[in-house]
Amino acid sequence: MTKARICHVAIPSVPFFDVFDYLAAEDDDLESLTAGIRLEVPFGKRTKIAFLMATSVESHYPLEKLKPILRIIDNKPLVSELDLQLLHWVSRYYHHPIGEVMSAAFPVALRQGKEAVIKKMPATRQEEQISRPIICNSAQQHAVDKVTDTLGQFGVFLLDGVTGSGKTEVYMQLIQTVLDKNQQVLVLVPEITLTPQLQERFEARFNTFIAISHSKLTDTQRKNAWLLMQSGECLLLLGTRSALFTPMPRLGLIILDEEHDSSFKQQEGFRFSARDVAIMRGKFAHVPVLLGSATPSLESLYNVKQARYHHLPLPERAGSALPPVVEIIDIRQQKLQEGLSPILLNEMHLTLARNEQVLLFLNRRGFAPTLMCNECGWVARCVHCDANLVIHRHKSLLRCHHCGTEHRLINTCPVCQAHNLVSVGLGTERIESVLGRLFAEKTVIRLDRDSTSHKGSLEAYLAQIHAGEAHIILGTQLLAKGHHFPNVTLVAILDVDSGLFSTDFHSGEKLAQLIVQVSGRAGREQKQGKVMLQTRQPAHPLLVELLRDGYSQFAALALQEREMAKLPPFSYQALLRAHSENEALPVNFLQSVADLAQTLNEFKVQILGPIPAPMARRAGQYRYQLLLQHDNRNGLHHLLRQLVPHIGGLNPRQKVRWSIDVDPVDLY
Repeated sequence: MTKARICHVAIPSVPFFDVFDYLAAEDDDLESLTAGIRLEVPFGKRTKIAFLMATSVESHYPLEKLKPILRIIDNKPLVSELDLQLLHWVSRYYHHPIGEVMSAAFPVALRQGKEAVIKKMPATRQEEQISRPIICNSAQQHAVDKVTDTLGQFGVFLLDGVTGSGKTEVYMQLIQTVLDKNQQVLVLVPEITLTPQLQERFEARFNTFIAISHSKLTDTQRKNAWLLMQSGECLLLLGTRSALFTPMPRLGLIILDEEHDSSFKQQEGFRFSARDVAIMRGKFAHVPVLLGSATPSLESLYNVKQARYHHLPLPERAGSALPPVVEIIDIRQQKLQEGLSPILLNEMHLTLARNEQVLLFLNRRGFAPTLMCNECGWVARCVHCDANLVIHRHKSLLRCHHCGTEHRLINTCPVCQAHNLVSVGLGTERIESVLGRLFAEKTVIRLDRDSTSHKGSLEAYLAQIHAGEAHIILGTQLLAKGHHFPNVTLVAILDVDSGLFSTDFHSGEKLAQLIVQVSGRAGREQKQGKVMLQTRQPAHPLLVELLRDGYSQFAALALQEREMAKLPPFSYQALLRAHSENEALPVNFLQSVADLAQTLNEFKVQILGPIPAPMARRAGQYRYQLLLQHDNRNGLHHLLRQLVPHIGGLNPRQKVRWSIDVDPVDLY
């Protein structure tokens, strides 16, 4: 019988949707050519690290035209058949080249062809004293029992718990049960900022090494974590979105914390949803998937309604903690001190006098979002984007938050030469500055992307907060999710209004989630908290509804509105984006795509556009988009399967950069 000598390989960084064929060399050990190993292959004038997907005795191409592989890197597969099944499914669902999908499943060091060996084994865990499980309340115990009963089979559970309801305790009791079976657990969080706190709680609870995987680690650290899980030497992995594809031969449970968070969706390159792929991974591996949130996504609540997910409500805060009191502050016609109302300032003084902490939320970093001339009205704009330059006074810079362009902060108007330039609007730096004046004797900590850019800075700030060495905590989205600050009793959102007006249909859901999540940082232990929302729209229906009826009722009404408008989750979308330095090229390209789609459109998918992106020019690129929408997922994907292979042919000489985003979460 003829032995298989044709290697079908996936190659990263190549915009090609199929595999490439290579020939095994005469002296290669054909038995070692197993799907899941890495190979080195010639590609053009260079060599590339490729992934073996399959072998066969036949090729679509003449054998004499096939190049031989240069080197077999691994003597056994690094990913299993089950892993490959999932990656093939992901490639098909997101209509993304298999080489790029395979690449995403491996840490950088292994993509580069480095040896699949753990350089430094982790130290053996010494038993700090392992903390004991907390006695669950009835809702927590019900959740633990329901998931435990399905271990070894697939099911999706939505742990829908108000902030402070003890979701983490449910996670930990389930994790311990799986560890006792000598099985592996994957825990995903949306942001790097949430890993230190959860890692600390896990280390205090479990007598096992915990592998950590996120983008702030070194390539070697991420490779080690990947190999520890792949080899089965480690049982517990805590990571962000990219950790999803880590091989785990004895997988027993998948947990996603803050499942609603849009950070679980990759927004560049390979645009996958870690939540949705995790559910499919659970299905392939026959293990339960637990999604946790205080503000579940409308998609997940819809799936509960459709009986696809099991609903596990935690309606009350754990222990004796009480829900916070929420107060709307109407700041119309009030004299503000750099965005702080007299009512809020008074409440801050009272809180600090009780030796309790204050948390202020403003989702805008920098000093101010706009520099304007008070004489002629000139505004500092980015020359590359349709956006204003943001003032960063600490560094004397004007910076674009979209493309990163920087200029020195100026004192003279470039149009009229006047020296009357004013800072318009609020950023965290500006609030920090006024807090330093108004509360000079107190310690203020600012948590945003600028202040936490250095390695270890976030952990140091969080330690300072927990030690009671910080009195006022000011920050952006970094503060909104999952953090447990026991002594914070006053929380204020300084600018609710910025989220009330948006062209994106997701905006109402995101604002409601933000308000509830930020509010949940207040009064998480014995002391009742207070939440203050500053707004010039106190009668806005979203605010009234959310505060009167709570998130679940808001979500039910929002779902009704989505159904009437035939928007997701009652329809399915794919967004094609295109950009170029030449304004005419992307719109012409997408029009060609739309025309082709119409000829293939047997299921009558809606084809909307092309239209300019909400930010029509960014980083010097003109940006357009084309939206495909259908009320049936299969109908949409049928069109995409017909359409996507032909799109490259509509873009001769690659003058336009384009991408496809299945199930987009931002129509930016």
